[in-house]
Amino acid sequence: MSKIKVFQDLFQRYRRPGDQVFAVAFLLFALFLLSQLGAQTDTVKRTKWFGQPSLWPSIAVWGMVVFGGFHALSVVVSPRLPGRWKEVVFWLRSLEYVLYFLVYVVLVPLSGYLPTTLAFTLFLALRAGFRSWQALGLSVFFGLCVAVIFRGFLQVKIPAGRVYEYLPDTIRAFALTYL
Repeated sequence: MSKIKVFQDLFQRYRRPGDQVFAVAFLLFALFLLSQLGAQTDTVKRTKWFGQPSLWPSIAVWGMVVFGGFHALSVVVSPRLPGRWKEVVFWLRSLEYVLYFLVYVVLVPLSGYLPTTLAFTLFLALRAGFRSWQALGLSVFFGLCVAVIFRGFLQVKIPAGRVYEYLPDTIRAFALTYL
């Protein structure tokens, strides 16, 4: 009999630390997107409503606003839990990896795609706590495979490194094309 749920149990709200900050931030972001909707999408005259370029962005943004509002409202009526700022600090720690990627993007045109990718994958493996030679070797191998596949096989146009300018002519042409 304990497995049978009543209607109210189906909609029971279990609040977590940090919900209030997330709900308010999400609702503010959704409202910002709603304020930008008219400037970022178009309504074309003599086009049916379901063919409008602004239809799906409008549905998505309005959905974000409505459900973000419901989430914020549910947070207000739920009991407060301690530990909100501890949770927020935990979320902000993930921005560390965004910073690493931005540094990677800045370094690629300077030192080249292959060396930067190898160093980046090795650094991320070390940062994630992998210390064995097998894990570090696997991370370098992964970086090598990514660089070869993207630059060599897929011919993705990635800026060549300025370091390649100092290579001998025969090696420089190869490095500029494939590395």
